[in-house]
Amino acid sequence: MADALLTISGVLIFLGIALSMARLVIGRTIVDRIVAIDMLTVITISLIALYAHLSGRFAYIDVALVYGLLSFLAVLAIARYLERGL
Repeated sequence: MADALLTISGVLIFLGIALSMARLVIGRTIVDRIVAIDMLTVITISLIALYAHLSGRFAYIDVALVYGLLSFLAVLAIARYLERGL
């Protein structure tokens, strides 16, 4: 049962990656593309967490947390730049 759930979650993660990449390519405005990149970082964090669970090395959770923090700060910086410049 647990193996099936892990397989389903992996498939859904890769489906999310495919849809995010499509939004990144098709996005009409820069905001659409930034949101797609942010969504890719969130999906990557979930992929890191899934890998940490599968490998049994929970030090990767710390990597995912730092990556999430850096991603949040990057999106804030980009939003500030787009609104009024740095």
